[in-house]
Amino acid sequence: MQINHDTRCALDDVVDLLNTAADGDRADLLVTVADLGSYVERNDLSDVGALTEEDLHAVRSVRERFSRVFAAGDDREAAELVNALVAEAGTTPQLTDHDGYDWHVHYFAPGASVAHHLAADGGMALAFIIVSGERDRLRRCAAPDCLRAFVDLSRNRSRRYCDSRTCGNRLHVAAYRARQRESTEATQG
Repeated sequence: MQINHDTRCALDDVVDLLNTAADGDRADLLVTVADLGSYVERNDLSDVGALTEEDLHAVRSVRERFSRVFAAGDDREAAELVNALVAEAGTTPQLTDHDGYDWHVHYFAPGASVAHHLAADGGMALAFIIVSGERDRLRRCAAPDCLRAFVDLSRNRSRRYCDSRTCGNRLHVAAYRARQRESTEATQG
């Protein structure tokens, strides 16, 4: 699957936003305006003014709506969710070149709130995934104790874990140890 740089960045922003939600033992990482500021800085979101409590609540709402897109039962449901999100954000596609980046499209209106910024750009990125018939690439980690989101951009759509070095390795090591125990028990029994 080929996606352009802007769509990839917007998808990364969506995934990072989803992964700020509480997950098992991990606390919610988007609780304060300072947390939102860290998210904005970490994702290098452009054209974002001073952040407020209202922004925080609005972004948390967008996060929940993105989560519903990932959990949608079919493309129609996902499309309806994305359509509503993008429409409410008041998308205003415009070409721009800023901060050393070549020409690209912003879908949010100039001066939009950070929530509308995320809803418009992230919603359009999700729309492109749905239109291309690739919604099954929007996934949650297969590790039983992890619900982190990711977009599987592997060629053969085989990625199962949010991070193969942590969740993937942890499960592979656990499976290996279980097989070793079974083998030991079988030879001793």
